[in-house]
Amino acid sequence: MACTADDSCMNDIKSLPRILCVDDNPDARALIRRLLEGEFIVLEAGDPLYGIELAENTQPDLVLLDIHLPNMTGIDMAVRLRSILPAGTPIVAVTADVTEKTRAQALAAGFAGVLIKPIDVGSFEKQVRAFLSGKREVLPDAERYLRAYQSEVVERLEARLRELTHLLERNTYLQRQNQIVIDALLRRQKLLEAGARVSHAITSILDLDELLRSTVYILCSEFGVDSSGIFLLSEDSTRLELRAGRGDPGAELLQNRFELPVDSQSLPGRAILEQKAQIALSVPDLGIATQGTQSSLAPSPRSEIALPLLFKGRALGVLTVQSEPSQAFEEEDMTALQSMADQIANAIHNAQLLRQLEAANQELIRSKTFEAIATATGEAIHWVGNKAAPVLGSVQRVRQDVLRLIAVFKALLTDPIPVEAEHPFRSLVEQWLEEAALAGIAVDRLIEDLQARSPKQRQALLSLASILEDLQIIETSAQTILSIKENLIGPARQRHPKAFSLTEELERLIQNMGLPKGVVTTEFAPDVPLVFGDPRQIEQVFNNLVKNAWEALEGHLEPRIYISVKPNSQPDFVLTCVQDNGPGIPPEIQEKIWMSFFTTKGHKGGTGLGLSACLEMVRQNNGKLWMESRPSQGTSFFVLLPVAKADSLPLE
Repeated sequence: MACTADDSCMNDIKSLPRILCVDDNPDARALIRRLLEGEFIVLEAGDPLYGIELAENTQPDLVLLDIHLPNMTGIDMAVRLRSILPAGTPIVAVTADVTEKTRAQALAAGFAGVLIKPIDVGSFEKQVRAFLSGKREVLPDAERYLRAYQSEVVERLEARLRELTHLLERNTYLQRQNQIVIDALLRRQKLLEAGARVSHAITSILDLDELLRSTVYILCSEFGVDSSGIFLLSEDSTRLELRAGRGDPGAELLQNRFELPVDSQSLPGRAILEQKAQIALSVPDLGIATQGTQSSLAPSPRSEIALPLLFKGRALGVLTVQSEPSQAFEEEDMTALQSMADQIANAIHNAQLLRQLEAANQELIRSKTFEAIATATGEAIHWVGNKAAPVLGSVQRVRQDVLRLIAVFKALLTDPIPVEAEHPFRSLVEQWLEEAALAGIAVDRLIEDLQARSPKQRQALLSLASILEDLQIIETSAQTILSIKENLIGPARQRHPKAFSLTEELERLIQNMGLPKGVVTTEFAPDVPLVFGDPRQIEQVFNNLVKNAWEALEGHLEPRIYISVKPNSQPDFVLTCVQDNGPGIPPEIQEKIWMSFFTTKGHKGGTGLGLSACLEMVRQNNGKLWMESRPSQGTSFFVLLPVAKADSLPLE
């Protein structure tokens, strides 16, 4: 049909029958669209809900409906469509299910008919027009199928009701859990706010004793508890010393210098060992009962929490808070309380730094001085070494030249010279004399000086042994300078750090040194972890230390060197001790031994670089080296090396 105007074409399109196709298969919808477009207005929906909405808005003249749809069957959708479409609007099932049961259920549910997939392309349009013209398929005994369908609907509704009931119960449970979480968050917020006020109140206090006293009082006031205490870790990390406490029991314990061992028997001890908060629901004050000891200082049972005071992973002590069981802290409170404890630990650390400022400053000056000396010495010896390197070659050449001169002199004195012939070396000597004159050397004056001296003096001045001795001195000095350069700079030139067993390295070193049997005694802990560093540098460090210890024992009737290796109190380090029973190092030179070129064995060829090089190599491996010595009681050198982390271990 041709159109001469846009309005007439639009009117013709509007007059076409509207067909709604509901099928979740896009290929099936595309096929129906191609077969019907041009003669019908084809509307499409890929799911039942959208199909229902589209039917309600467009009021189609016919609905082509797949039986098996997601979330809702085509039969259920047909029931809904009949309630929103005009009576008599045909709904036709399009399905690949050819069973008689499916066809009967569709017709019983009110479908006008059933078309089978795959669609018959040649007759499909004709079949659609037939249903539009009033065709209806008849189902014998439709009442029986209708009752069966209604029974299925009831069963599905019952199952859905159970599902909704379960969801309601689940939502009720989740609501209760959410309320618990909300209550916990509100409690944590209050704890964080109280902790923030405590932290703010103590940050300006720099005196350690005042800080500890103020902390326990402010803490008790903010949290509404009447008892708290602060333990600080002893220098050897084996004891917890009570340094502040609130209330009469705390005052008496402070007066008696109350201490707890760092072990698993007490709540504060466990907090240190595990580095995490510990909670007990019924203990006397300050953790005493957790040791199995009752105390009259705390007659009533309390709930207690012990919080480790950690500064950058290092334990400084423990904060304990006690309360009535009804006000007990919970596991969920640990995060908020630990945050406050970390702030307290930071304040304690600052106060300790202030108290130790003078000692720390002296140590810093000492360390920086040694480092500056080592750096300056290294640069100087590097420069000197570069200048000394050519000396060895020059000495060799001069030595050969002197020997050749001697050979020339011998030939001049002993070779017979033919009549009216020159000696073959005469021209060589004349060339030397010319070169000497060009160099400004007054050869005649030297001859006069030698002639004026006695034969004995001439022998002393022109001694070949003296010349060779001087050359040997120059050569030895140059070799010493280059050796010092290598000892000082060489170990740091190329480092290859890795994880390795320090005990195995020491056992190999001791065996290779060949010291007399029975001199060296070792004590290696069984649980020593691998260390991380350059094995070559570490071997040189201990080689120097053991060698120094052996040299210090010269002349001793019963020389002993004791080497121990064990994990350090700081869990990330291993501590090694090299101890001798020698005369010890005098106090007046104990600081000087670390300085480059300082040595007490100059007549034995010492360069004074061994300990300064050890100090530098240990520092390069992120460790620490120090010494303790008393006259007549021997000397101990301590080496602290870092433990190998998991990411530095080789893969198996």
